[in-house]
Amino acid sequence: MSIQINAAFDGGNIRMVAVEGDRIDLEIAQDHQSDFYQWFYFRVAGAKGRTLSYRILNAGKSAYPFGWPGYKARVSTDRLTWRMIETRYENGVLEFDWSGDSELVWFAYFAPYTMEQHDALVARIAAKPGVAHRQLGESLDGRAIDCFDIGSGSKSVWLYARQHPGESMAEWWMEGALERLTDSADPVTAALLAKATFHVVPNMNPDGSFRGHLRTNAAGVNLNREWHTPSPEKSPEVLCVRNAMDETGVAFAMDVHGDEAIPANFLAGFEGIPGWTDALGEKFYDFGRRLAGHTPDFQVERGYEKSAPGKANLTMSTNQLAERFGAVAMTLEMPFKDHDPNPDAEFGWSPERSKTLAHACLEVLADMIDSI
Repeated sequence: MSIQINAAFDGGNIRMVAVEGDRIDLEIAQDHQSDFYQWFYFRVAGAKGRTLSYRILNAGKSAYPFGWPGYKARVSTDRLTWRMIETRYENGVLEFDWSGDSELVWFAYFAPYTMEQHDALVARIAAKPGVAHRQLGESLDGRAIDCFDIGSGSKSVWLYARQHPGESMAEWWMEGALERLTDSADPVTAALLAKATFHVVPNMNPDGSFRGHLRTNAAGVNLNREWHTPSPEKSPEVLCVRNAMDETGVAFAMDVHGDEAIPANFLAGFEGIPGWTDALGEKFYDFGRRLAGHTPDFQVERGYEKSAPGKANLTMSTNQLAERFGAVAMTLEMPFKDHDPNPDAEFGWSPERSKTLAHACLEVLADMIDSI
């Protein structure tokens, strides 16, 4: 049986270049109307009993080639369990080998969270008691921007994810957060929901998620550079969410992402906004310190450089929300690699750990909600 490569499915991305013996040459397709690419997800048939080498030839020209050294691709034979495999990066080519006895095998940049999974999550959470579902608007391709309202407290908390669709760990985090927020038997959740009302958008970019994009929507627009002046023509996803935030106000906000290069979980804040105050900034720093003390899956030593005073980019959501509302706003970044301070040799950073980190974030927020 000949080798067959396929990515024509929800979230898929790869392009066949050549098959030469036991070597498969591939390329990642660019986001539509954009130069961004890095996310891959594809299926292989006809490889049973063979050892094949897969080479992604254009990895060196991807959006973040500095993220490939030390990275390990994910593999699954059932699309449920995703393990890391040894991966090499040299001269701009990403390469990994696989030997297996399964009829089919899937490879991905990270464990996928497809739109089918998203729709199942939305249906499950919407049926929970105490949950109100809203469709805030539609994407450029006409997909729903789903939002859940949970709780009765006076503090308005917004959680939102997957502005960059290829960062699938962000929606795994959201699944964990929503499961915890709808656990009616949990005393921590009950106390938190008495003091805060949560507005949760599990996927800001459903079009990019379905299309297999790394970073952009159907128009090739990076949604996390649209928050100052979102438009119906380019970024209706941001426009409808920001309009909803204007209605509720924002006391606390977390924008959930993944980072290609840094092998650790970390937070990015809103240093450099015109309205910066040390008191507001200290609430952000306090959250990070508490989270690092709460779980070994978080640290505060590694992260992005801080913006200089007055130099914050207000087109980015965390900066915009801190400036617009005086919110304790932050960006959570999780790794495509592993969490090196607390590694897992088999699974690396994983869906399960993403979900557990969401629980830890909510527990820390519960401890400090009175001060926000």
